[in-house]
Amino acid sequence: MDTAQALGCIESEAIVAFTIPTDAMSITCFIRYEIDPFQRDAFAEYANRWATIIPKCGGSLVGYFLPHEGTNYIAWGIISFDCLGAYEAYRARLKADPEARENFAFAATRHFILREERTFLEPVPSTQGIPPSTRVPGCWP
Repeated sequence: MDTAQALGCIESEAIVAFTIPTDAMSITCFIRYEIDPFQRDAFAEYANRWATIIPKCGGSLVGYFLPHEGTNYIAWGIISFDCLGAYEAYRARLKADPEARENFAFAATRHFILREERTFLEPVPSTQGIPPSTRVPGCWP
């Protein structure tokens, strides 16, 4: 396969290998949360805790997002990884991390997450990082 390469992500003794295009980029996990809108502050605290845990465990945290306009019960967490194997290694580290376990327990005890869904997407490179051609006064620093 001249347009593909085998990529292995190694964690502990496990090796995950698969074929990807040579110009492939990372994958991003979009976590869609349905939250209790009356416990928005509890979800914000939960999200803030992940700011140190996720990078420590190997994820590149894009961010957590709370509802602002429109639906008041949908929140998002967005985390990128070099490859699917890196995500699998991250999940293993997360399960073993005391702070991560504590944060999962916080959510389970407070019941502010009603539903959680994960979707994995890959970027379309030609659409990344394109700045606006017009800036609205007062919206940009």
